[in-house]
Amino acid sequence: MTRTDAYLLDNGRSEAAERFDAFATLFDPTTFRHLEALGVGPGWRCWEVGAGGTSVVSWLGKRVGPTGKVLATDIDTSRVAPAGRPPVEVRVHDVGAEEPPGEGFDLVHARLVLVHVPDRDRALRSMIRALRPGGRLLVEDADPALQPLLCPEEHGPEQQLANRLRHGFRQLLSDRGADLSYGRRLPRLLREAGLRRVEADAHFPLTSPACAALESATVRQIRDQLVAAKIATHDDIDRHLANVAAGGMDLATAPMISAWGRKA
Repeated sequence: MTRTDAYLLDNGRSEAAERFDAFATLFDPTTFRHLEALGVGPGWRCWEVGAGGTSVVSWLGKRVGPTGKVLATDIDTSRVAPAGRPPVEVRVHDVGAEEPPGEGFDLVHARLVLVHVPDRDRALRSMIRALRPGGRLLVEDADPALQPLLCPEEHGPEQQLANRLRHGFRQLLSDRGADLSYGRRLPRLLREAGLRRVEADAHFPLTSPACAALESATVRQIRDQLVAAKIATHDDIDRHLANVAAGGMDLATAPMISAWGRKA
């Protein structure tokens, strides 16, 4: 993430660990598939931007081995700190406001980061500048505007309440500077930045325990903001959390769009 007092989903909150676990379950297979296809292997120098949790960083550390290096950065490194042993280095860094923490990287990767960064254009330029010629960039970000519903099939009051709260969540994100249409722009942005062999795909989780776990943790984390903005009452939120726990709804996440390319 980037440093901003307005950031809605603070890594320091207890629910953040539940969110990171859910993200790992939902998205790690897609991320690892792309990283493998990009050729990550022994001796590579990698920068993991906005690392948040440990799953991707630990995977990269095993792939690059003792002759490689993984630099994991975030504005709040409390959740990723346990992975900080060779070949992994953990460092506090704001990708949207500071110069790159190094250069000559074989890989730069960010997942679910830039959508929240106020100066995401600068952040993307910084990430590309840090690559060596021929280095790979993989950016994976959500596009909540592409699929805005928590329950794509809104067939009853439980789903209607769920989608009302999801709409409110999206509004809170937008009010804090998140770009809810960012994911779909990634292929064009990478081409315009001069990257070669640009490709992209999308992953859209629907109906899994991890979707439910992510929703529960997110709503509990932003409960006070939802109530303060008069989006929902505490009773609404309690009812929604009970509906989620009951397991009778088909819950979705926003699509995660992955885009990758090589520096000339």
